[in-house]
Amino acid sequence: MFPLYDTIPSRKKPYITYAIIVVNVLVFLYELSLRGYQLDLFFYNYGVIPLRYTWKIAPSLKLMAYWRAIEPSITSGSLVPLISHMFIHGGWSHIIGNMWFLWIFGDNIEDRMGHFKYFLFYLSGGIFAMFFYTLFNLYSPYPMIGASGAVSAVMGAYFVQFYYSKIVTLVIWFIPFLIEIPAIVYLFFWFLFQVLNGTFSNITGSGVAYWAHVGGFIYGMVIGRMVRKRYYW
Repeated sequence: MFPLYDTIPSRKKPYITYAIIVVNVLVFLYELSLRGYQLDLFFYNYGVIPLRYTWKIAPSLKLMAYWRAIEPSITSGSLVPLISHMFIHGGWSHIIGNMWFLWIFGDNIEDRMGHFKYFLFYLSGGIFAMFFYTLFNLYSPYPMIGASGAVSAVMGAYFVQFYYSKIVTLVIWFIPFLIEIPAIVYLFFWFLFQVLNGTFSNITGSGVAYWAHVGGFIYGMVIGRMVRKRYYW
């Protein structure tokens, strides 16, 4: 199943959503110009590496030694990745998937919050998602990259603010056809899928930051409910 669009049009142009998508695409095009070690170094400098912040309390000397070995190659400040990781992607499917979901759900949340507050919400959602992911991966030596934590926050806000919406979804079963799925149902099962995959990923290992998705979605629900109470209840 692949979501195509929702059934609630926005009243205003979602300029911030457009801008976020453009910045992500430009950064990705820059990534395509990098090769091998250069690209790895870019990820390690501007992605979030949990071990960078926890190596002093790491449970093994091997992890401490690993960070000591790569630390001379890291030139970015320790705070820069908290923002920059949201604008970096690891491949075509990664960026297309994130930007497509942002395109579907972002306009309505920006419409309701307003441009500036939506921008702050997006960034803070990505930061919260990053910290939530880190709680489950305290000593990970690999960079976490991608906008999915921030996009998940947008989806969480949509879940509580536009639960009555419908998501027009493409289903391919022998022949392709379209169905309208209630947003509350679609997003509930999406969230459940992230929790289950996050649980299994801690056992089997995975390159997908499922816990960032979970954390972002929870953050979005909390903030989205606060906004809804303030302006619409």
